[in-house]
Amino acid sequence: MSIRHGFYAGWRGSEYEASPDGDLVRLYVAQQATGFRQIAPDRYVQVVPLSDVDHLQYVTTHCMWRGEPFVVLGEHEGWLRVEYSGGKAPVAERLGLESFDRGVYQAWASGHEVEDLHEETV
Repeated sequence: MSIRHGFYAGWRGSEYEASPDGDLVRLYVAQQATGFRQIAPDRYVQVVPLSDVDHLQYVTTHCMWRGEPFVVLGEHEGWLRVEYSGGKAPVAERLGLESFDRGVYQAWASGHEVEDLHEETV
């Protein structure tokens, strides 16, 4: 399963990473495609009217790790960057999580240790 975290839009039968901007939506791909222009290495964009998009949704990936709920922010070489979503500082401390910001705790978790990896869509 690929880890998705952010906006995604359906357009002309495909799904793209997306960024809404009022009545427009920026669609992103990792390689050259017709109508897309390069904005960075391995990053191409095309701006389309929101009315042309089949769907626009916010997708997050969630899991359970060490018996607690987490949001998965990314993946690197079999490790998942997870953010504790239980909101209890004593639990975060017991798990040895890094304090990323006030009330926000993160860690790197082995992909083999997580359970119930699933997406939620808003």
